[in-house]
Formats: sequence, structure tokens, C-alpha cells
Amino acid sequence: QVQLVESGGGLAQPGGSLRLSCVASGSIFSIYAMGWYRQAPGKEREFVGITSDGIARYADSVTGRFTISTGNAKNSVYLQMNRLKPEDTAVYYCNVQGAGSSGDFDSWGQGTQVTVSS
Repeated sequence: QVQLVESGGGLAQPGGSLRLSCVASGSIFSIYAMGWYRQAPGKEREFVGITSDGIARYADSVTGRFTISTGNAKNSVYLQMNRLKPEDTAVYYCNVQGAGSSGDFDSWGQGTQVTVSS
């Protein structure tokens, strides 16, 4: 079983920055993709960005402001969020897809709250 632990959420002012972290642990043989999604109150969960084989792609709403990166810690993914807007307020979820001892997995983090407000 693969577990994801997220950190780094909080309160930021409009125009500010936050950096989210996600670390995957467990029996992991390989990782296919690591990404971020978010869910605002009263809305469905939506795609933010994903990285796979060194290539990242983003939702139009965050392109040019958010950056996904991996590294530093093993099986980790980060989301650098710059020029934050109030509409970025949501619970952010990390998602990791890969292969482990029990076969392919598609795991989600517990979510971390990001609030953008003055």
C-alpha cells in the first residue's frame, strides 16, 4: 500500500506564494506520474498539473503561475504556486500513479487547505 503525505498549505495574500510538498511511501517499484488536483467549496475536484517522464502540463488557469517539480526527497513532488489569486482557494490533493508490490496503484493524499485572501 502506498501512502501520500502532503504539507505546505496555509493562508496567503493575493499575489503571494506558497509551496506544497507531497511524499509517497510504501512499496513503490516505479512511478508513472505525479500530479496535483484541487477542490473548491461546492465544486468538483479539478486538475491542476501533472508531471511524467520529466514533462509537465498544467491547467490553463494556473499556467505561468504554478510549477510542478520532483526530487530532493525520493518519491516526492512539489507545487510552487506564485501570483496566487482568491480563486486558487481550495483543498489541494496530491496524486501518484505507479507500480508497487501489489501491482499498479493510483494513490491520493489527504489534502491540504490553501486559502488566498487579504
